Amino acid sequence: MFKHILVPTDGSKLADKAVQAAIEFARDSKARVTVFTAMPTYPVPSRSQLLSGKFENIAKYEERTFAKAEKMLSRIVESGRYAGVEVKSEVKLSDDPYAAIIEAAKRNGCDLIFIASHGRTGFQELLHGSQTHEVLSRSKIPTLVFR
Repeated sequence: MFKHILVPTDGSKLADKAVQAAIEFARDSKARVTVFTAMPTYPVPSRSQLLSGKFENIAKYEERTFAKAEKMLSRIVESGRYAGVEVKSEVKLSDDPYAAIIEAAKRNGCDLIFIASHGRTGFQELLHGSQTHEVLSRSKIPTLVFR
């Protein structure tokens, strides 16, 4: 049925449960998985940070951000391999995770997006909105929402 599943994660507890469910689903469907995360782009330093010299340069920020993402995703890739599922990982810097998710699904030729119902909670969700809702509203690729 499905051959290639995109599984976005933000590292939250619910996303971790969705990832494990997606790996089981992929194993049963004999599908491969691309696990994906969108990390925030470089935050422009404030004037006071610039004047004081207390800010991280772009290269250092990206190195640290990609290392953090790869650490999170490598555990998922290993978990998939252990379950007998072909899993690859992908990271993108984006302040619009929903758009990066849809773009990644298209770029990788995925025929399903398997996503947690929500990641952030409380004030963070209010501030950033529901990325899952945005994916559901804007993607033409079938999307399975895990609760």
